[in-house]
Amino acid sequence: MSLHIKNGRVIDPANAVDEVKDVFVADGKIVAFGNAPIGFVAAQTIDATGFIVAPGLVDLSARLREPGFECKATLESELQAAMRGGVTSLVCPPDTDPVLDEAGLVEMLKQRAKLQNKARVYPLGALTLGLKGQNLTEMAALTDAGCMGFSQAEEAIVDTSVLQRALQYAATFGFTVWLRPQDAFIGKGGVAHSGPLASRLGLSGVPVMAETIALQTLFELMRTTGARVHICRISSAAGLELIRLAKKEGLPLTCDVGIHHVHLTDVDIGYFDANARLTPPLRSGRDRDAILAALIDGTIDAICSDHTPVDDDEKALPFAEASAGATGLELLLSLTLKWAEDSRGEVSLPQALAKITRDPAAFLSLISGINCGSIALGDVADLCVFDPHARWLVSADALVSQGKHTPMLGYELPGVVKATIVHGHLAYLSTN
Repeated sequence: MSLHIKNGRVIDPANAVDEVKDVFVADGKIVAFGNAPIGFVAAQTIDATGFIVAPGLVDLSARLREPGFECKATLESELQAAMRGGVTSLVCPPDTDPVLDEAGLVEMLKQRAKLQNKARVYPLGALTLGLKGQNLTEMAALTDAGCMGFSQAEEAIVDTSVLQRALQYAATFGFTVWLRPQDAFIGKGGVAHSGPLASRLGLSGVPVMAETIALQTLFELMRTTGARVHICRISSAAGLELIRLAKKEGLPLTCDVGIHHVHLTDVDIGYFDANARLTPPLRSGRDRDAILAALIDGTIDAICSDHTPVDDDEKALPFAEASAGATGLELLLSLTLKWAEDSRGEVSLPQALAKITRDPAAFLSLISGINCGSIALGDVADLCVFDPHARWLVSADALVSQGKHTPMLGYELPGVVKATIVHGHLAYLSTN
């Protein structure tokens, strides 16, 4: 499909581009800027006057709930949500049912996602069989099937020797291990950040040391194995300081943060709002401030949506019994824009967009050679066209995702996606 996107402000953090110019797409790639190539005939023209033309968003954690949890969400609903959010590439964790620990399951997921003709889906394989933390999966076979890394999702490995073997194997073959730092016992069963608020509300707590102890153990194992590790959804100031030191030491390490943790703290639980029941839990204002600082200084490499659709029945329960998780695909862009807006000039629009385009894309390119996150001549045409000035009210009716729960319900947010283009295909075009 040939496309002409005219008069848009092209912001491409990967190539330090920020200027108004036309973009021409043909055969799935960017073929020209400014003036149309000789013989070019646009099948469709998108007037982007007053809009931003950015690389398609790259999300490092989005649960699509298939296979096994279709009552919570389906590939069709969640990939459509990705299109509404401008997300063109996403990584999905392996905690499906059955778990993504066999090559056939991975191949089936990738094929079903491909048939949707929407966002590119990059599965993570399970690090251990059934995520039980005992026996390693066939990582080589899973890689051949399309996995671009290995994860335990939310399941901690109790036996440190198993984690050591997993890292040794991954290091031998150049695989990347994705882990959320959490001690298997400290804070087990906790539902909120350990602090004054949890005590007043009578909620079981998850202390920061559940994160820091896991990080210290992991870093020691990285030193002996040489494995590359991606830390998923860091949540605390103390954890960030450990990561900062480990990066200075030269450990092959990257990390991300969930978008809700960029804005919210444990106080936002309010009167037991189950929409704010997240994993890891929302932490203190000091931790949130440390996250903001780490995004600016580069300690945190990327922002992810941590998209986790949860059905109504699992949220309509007392806070401690409700399922953790929130929808995020349709909020990632808007909440990132809000981060820049709230910074009062400390974070520019290109800097903010870099955390959801260039930086996660650079990481995927490093570990798997995946090409995304930029707008250069000859690049694959994955684009997000959005109105940065338009605002929208977050409500269940406004969300396409089958998961309607987020602590941002009722907020008015900046940024409305007008068009999403995946590999040159116009996958979404707003009718408003």
